[in-house]
Amino acid sequence: MPTSWPRLERLLQRDHAAVGTNGGTIVRLHDGPRERAALLLHGLTATPAQFVRYADGLHARGYNVVVPRLPHHGHADRMSTALERLRPCELFEAVAESVAVASELGSRVTIAGFSLGGLLTAWAAQRFEVERCVAIAPFLGVAAIPRALTPPLSELVLRLPNFFAWWDPIQRGRHTPEHGYPRYATHSIAYALCIGSTVLRDAANGAPRAARIVLVSNLSESSVNNRATRTLYDSWSAHRPDVVEWEAIRGLPLSHDIIEPLRPGGLSARAYPQLLHSIDPSAPRSESTSAGGR
Repeated sequence: MPTSWPRLERLLQRDHAAVGTNGGTIVRLHDGPRERAALLLHGLTATPAQFVRYADGLHARGYNVVVPRLPHHGHADRMSTALERLRPCELFEAVAESVAVASELGSRVTIAGFSLGGLLTAWAAQRFEVERCVAIAPFLGVAAIPRALTPPLSELVLRLPNFFAWWDPIQRGRHTPEHGYPRYATHSIAYALCIGSTVLRDAANGAPRAARIVLVSNLSESSVNNRATRTLYDSWSAHRPDVVEWEAIRGLPLSHDIIEPLRPGGLSARAYPQLLHSIDPSAPRSESTSAGGR
C-alpha cells in the first residue's frame, strides 16, 4: 500500500484475525490520487462485499474507491455476538475516519451508503464538505412504525436486555450470503433509530454541508420508513433547495436489500444501473428511476 496514504493503511490494519475472508475492507485503487474518490458504506450485519459491484464499476469509471468494514461487522463466525457491543460513537468515528481516507484518495469525494450505511451517509452530509452524498434507503425508521413512536420505542428497547433475533426466523440464514450475519442485536437496531432521530433533528435545525445530496427511496420498500426519508428531504430543501434531490426506484417487488449481489431474485442487478447513476451522474440512467425535486 502506498506510504502516501497512511490513513488507508491504518484502516486496512483494523481487519483483525476474526474478520472473514470476504468480510474486510475493500479498496479499488489507481496508481495515485485521482480527481474522484468514492466512499461506500454497507448496511447493518452486512459487509463491504455488499458493495463490490459498485466498487468495481466506479473504479472502472476512474474513481479510487474504499468500502470500509463498519465496527463489529465482517467476522468469519456468522453467529458472532460482536454486534452487541456496537455503539453510535463507534459508527460516527468510523465514518469520520473513512471520509479522511477518501479525501486522501481523491480531491472530489462522493459518499454513498445503503440502509444503515445510508443513514450514516445522511449523517455525513450534514457535517462534511464533500462533493456528493447518496443515501440509499436510509434507515431513518421502521416502515410499519409511525415516526412519532420511534424515539420512545428505541429508548424502550435499550432499557430491555440486548438479545439476538433472526432476520428470517424460518430460514435462519440458510439462504443469505455467507459474508453477513443472519442475526441482529436488538440494541444495534435501537441505536440506529437513535441516530436516525439525530439526523432528522439536525436537518430540521441546520443546513447540510455537502455540495450535493441525493436521497433514494425504493417505492416497494419493505423495511425502512420512506416517509421519514421524505421528511429529511423536506427539511434539507427548506435550507438549501438547490442542493438536495429525491429519487424513487419504481417497478421492484416488495423488497429492502437491493444492493447485495448474492441475494436471490436478481434485485441488485435490476437496481444497479439506476443506483450507479445516482452515485455517478455521468453513468447511464435507467428509465425506471424517476427524479424528484431539486
